[in-house]
Amino acid sequence: MKEKNDMTKYALVTGGSRGIGKAICIQLAKDSDYHIIINYNSNKEAALETLKSVEEAGGKGEILGFNVSNLSEVAQALDAWQENNKEAIIEVIVNNAGITKDGLFMWMKPEDWNDVINTSLNGFFNVTNHLIQKLLVNKYGRIINLVSVSGLKGTPGQTNYSAAKGAVISATKALAQEIAKRNITVNAVAPGFIKTDMTGELNEKELKKLVPANRFGDAEEVAHLVSFLASKKASYITGEVININGGIYS
Repeated sequence: MKEKNDMTKYALVTGGSRGIGKAICIQLAKDSDYHIIINYNSNKEAALETLKSVEEAGGKGEILGFNVSNLSEVAQALDAWQENNKEAIIEVIVNNAGITKDGLFMWMKPEDWNDVINTSLNGFFNVTNHLIQKLLVNKYGRIINLVSVSGLKGTPGQTNYSAAKGAVISATKALAQEIAKRNITVNAVAPGFIKTDMTGELNEKELKKLVPANRFGDAEEVAHLVSFLASKKASYITGEVININGGIYS
């Protein structure tokens, strides 16, 4: 058996096939020695495209399909992965997977509430809780949760999304205090308007007027921040929620 320090070290990015998740996978490949696990739910083709980009950036990676909101599916996929990679450790967890199902609360269907909560909040629990034991034993780790300006200030038409992200923010702060002594940091990154598939239908021309920086952000800008938080340089930052929103909520 290899010593702990000789183990192959991995970074897992949930929802890593597109948008901000894809940018994070590529940035981690450029900035670190981590092998990247690109999680996807249904779009395997997009995940393979991201893997190609990771390899073009000089990194190594693999794709791993599971639905973060399904506890047994998460456990099964991660256990099978560990079984196939006995001399490996997932040292960085980026909880990025999330969905929106916007609508006014008074007309919100129960499934639109539950689906959004299950993906963002329960997804955070399902993945992180399953992997945290190894981080604690290893006495090192980075947990980075992608939240949103909606989780801080609340956004009309997004009561479900705001609730989910707000809950993850509170969980970030609590968990950070529990495990800081083990050299594991837990932080949240809260993007504002970022150019991705998710914001593709928004009226950028109108909405950018709300942003002091007068533009939408790029996924790569978020990825640089996540990559820093995943590094050893960020070892004294924990329990923080870092806004990246062009000044829209400051």
